[in-house]
Amino acid sequence: MSVSYPFTAIVGQDDLRLGLLLNAVSPAVGGVLVRGEKGTAKSTAVRALAALMPEVAVVPECRFSCAPDSPDPACPDGPHEAGSGVSRTARTVELPVGASEDRLVGALDIERALAEGVKAFEPGLLADAHRGILYVDEVNLLHDHLVDLLLDAAAMGASYVEREGVSVRHAARFLLVGTMNPEEGELRPQLLDRFGLTVEVAASRETDLRVEVVRRRLAYDDDPVAFAAHWADEEGALRARIVAARALLPHVRLGDSALRQIAATCAAFEVDGMRADIVMARTATALAAWAGRTDVLAEDVRQAALLALPHRRRRNPFDAPGLDEDKLDDTLERNSGEDDDPDPDGPGGGGRPPRSDGPDTGPQPEGGADGTPAQSVPEQGKEQGQGGGGEQQPVRAGEPFRTKMLSVPGLGEGAAGRRSRARTEHGRTTGARRPQGALTKLHLAATVQAAAPHQRARGRNGAGLLLRRDDLRQAVREGHESNLVLFVVDASGSMAARQRMSAVKGAVLSLLLDAYQRRDKVGLITFRGKDAEVVLPPTSSVDAAAARLEMLPTGGRTPVAAGLLKAYEVLRVERLRDPSRRPLLVLVTDGRATGGPEPVALASRAARLHEAEGIASVVVDCESGPVRLGLAGSLARDLGSVAVTLDELRADSIAGLVKDVQSTSGRAA
Repeated sequence: MSVSYPFTAIVGQDDLRLGLLLNAVSPAVGGVLVRGEKGTAKSTAVRALAALMPEVAVVPECRFSCAPDSPDPACPDGPHEAGSGVSRTARTVELPVGASEDRLVGALDIERALAEGVKAFEPGLLADAHRGILYVDEVNLLHDHLVDLLLDAAAMGASYVEREGVSVRHAARFLLVGTMNPEEGELRPQLLDRFGLTVEVAASRETDLRVEVVRRRLAYDDDPVAFAAHWADEEGALRARIVAARALLPHVRLGDSALRQIAATCAAFEVDGMRADIVMARTATALAAWAGRTDVLAEDVRQAALLALPHRRRRNPFDAPGLDEDKLDDTLERNSGEDDDPDPDGPGGGGRPPRSDGPDTGPQPEGGADGTPAQSVPEQGKEQGQGGGGEQQPVRAGEPFRTKMLSVPGLGEGAAGRRSRARTEHGRTTGARRPQGALTKLHLAATVQAAAPHQRARGRNGAGLLLRRDDLRQAVREGHESNLVLFVVDASGSMAARQRMSAVKGAVLSLLLDAYQRRDKVGLITFRGKDAEVVLPPTSSVDAAAARLEMLPTGGRTPVAAGLLKAYEVLRVERLRDPSRRPLLVLVTDGRATGGPEPVALASRAARLHEAEGIASVVVDCESGPVRLGLAGSLARDLGSVAVTLDELRADSIAGLVKDVQSTSGRAA
């Protein structure tokens, strides 16, 4: 049997450990989402927590872990009589990213349900995790419908499985822990809000701490049993503290003053709804119990806000989670009450923490390191823009807007999303077929129609329908898929006029926002000077693409062919990595190819490579001014696609709606 790394041996990561322990004390807090870069002990801490969880008493042979003193009256394995049970350790169940819906919630044997009228139910991971820990690594990569099912079960404390009118319900109360690397993509804000707490983790930059991390890890790898034995006393003490805090929790008093501070804090930070207030109240109560107190103090409210509010502060998809601690302290002080500890320096003091008086070495986005205002920094190459000369400073993106719908034509079979039509597990039913493997979505009418002609031959003489497995029909459903949206952006001197490039960046940012909402992968290629560059390889992190776009410099010649050839190579590699995800190429340019011999002809030939592969594309024509050459339109014809101007890209423009990106190849059909 493998020995897990001890929880108490983890170096640093105070917020991570506190968030996990508070949920162990009070699962009603609602779980914790751990965000951080790779290699920061996220998974190690979650798995180590399992060894600290108190044992649970269960009804013998109940697959749903019913408590013997209060069994679930609706348990599929019941009814159970209240009585003594058996004790076992709390389970830690891991949900893989590629899990199916049936694996998560369980599967119902439709054939037996229809033919015999019995509920033959095979429990899923939600049942296994009842009264334990459900751990989802890379939760941001989990399909949206699975995340919805998971969070609904966590909120209601029960899981429902329904198939053609036959339903099964069972209890599903668990400590939900999700981990994610933000570089691989974000969760939707409404899903972020469903996690009770969030913590940000990062590797320490202090040499001594890093040395201690390596020393302990090497010792554990050399002899896990001896290493665990060395930390056994600390593990036992922490386990006992969790049990004591759980026992104290019902006796903790949440006074009116603390409630007022909680409400005022949530109002001051303009969080949506009332979930934040409730989570903060439960977290502050758990903090008091963890500290061995029966009263909630201002320091508990402050710590609860730091854990419960940052991920609820995202006002748009590209905002980073965070909280203004000065504003938090001011809000708490203005709403402090008489039942707080009057001594700010005592063990329960609610005063402000000490602040460093040292120099601020943080980022200075509005100016130089010496304090020079941003507007006084001379612009490099301002007079060189149109001639293909020196590089210019990045300009800010214009205000984003709602774009028209761009989709890949035909019917795909890619990952679930919200852009192009596809055959999916969820969506409207368009037909039926024989199941290939396990039956997941029954088409009842087609099943009855297949079985009806054989009833006399099968000797039917009663009211029931005689079914065989060959009669079953799987529903064919049509929904929407996500795509790979590859942006190829012209950053040359001809695009470098201040107002023009700001508008172009605003348009690309708008398309990125649309890609975020439709759950697409995105990539970013720019071309200028003599070559093209993959600024961002295809990723699910639309935030990263927006950040790279903001810092995009401009200037130089316009190697359109290089940009298209680079895109062709990126899409070729991505087709091998993810063959089911269809690409959409978005070329943003004025079409004025320059540099090298016959630049326009080279660009045309590069465009026809994409057309020959059946790659769906659209050209965003950025040409402006009284004299227009129409070169972007020519590129669009070579790509077998359409060209739209910046104005036509807006959803509220009066131009014709762009529904499907045209492609002359039959491959997309």
